[in-house]
Amino acid sequence: MPTVQRLYDVVDGTWPAAGFQRLGPWMIREGQGGGQRVSAANAVDPVRDADIPQAEDAMQKLGQPRLFQIRQGDEALDAMLAARGYAVVDPVNIHVAPVDAVATERPPRITTFCLWEPLAIQIDMWAAGGIGPGRIAVMHRAKGPKTSLIGRLNDHPGGTGFVAMHDGIAMVHALEVLEHQRQQGMGRYFMREAAFWAQANGASHLSVVCTQGNDGANALYSSLGMTLVGQYHYRKHEEDFA
Repeated sequence: MPTVQRLYDVVDGTWPAAGFQRLGPWMIREGQGGGQRVSAANAVDPVRDADIPQAEDAMQKLGQPRLFQIRQGDEALDAMLAARGYAVVDPVNIHVAPVDAVATERPPRITTFCLWEPLAIQIDMWAAGGIGPGRIAVMHRAKGPKTSLIGRLNDHPGGTGFVAMHDGIAMVHALEVLEHQRQQGMGRYFMREAAFWAQANGASHLSVVCTQGNDGANALYSSLGMTLVGQYHYRKHEEDFA
């Protein structure tokens, strides 16, 4: 099973920031409106409390909020940020499984498809779920094999998603099932489709990240035999909440 550290790299490779800058003990990301995952700084070397203003200044110069991603092993940094008035935001679970363990049963015929580039209807479905142009730009920046997912259920659009590969591991992002199509297996069909695509492209594992508060999605990934291998969360400065 891939380590959580390797999967952190897969997140960066399959959902990449517009720019990365190594600054002292920090990795600074330029998000260009692509969300927290591509805008947060993280520690790549041991950090002292005196190093924090360096990262804060770099993020503010980019016009971004002061936002840090806290990974496994960052407990000391987590405590330092808490003492500085940073609140926890969006704890995230990382799930992974051997691709062959998920690519076991194809979705029903004409239920799910893979295609690149996404269709206009997919852009609209993502927009309805809060995934706007900044995040669509992230998908286009991914350099490895990638595809979008589109689904149809009960003769109507079912949802959409994005899959990309890095270091032999596929990761699913931006999975959106339309509200009227939920609780009917659409999410499961998407994950099976993603697994078959990953298998065809030589991936060893299929992975996904999901907020810890999304009980339905976490239950789905567990039911597919995916293993919870780690987590991360964000710390955002109290003055930067809108």
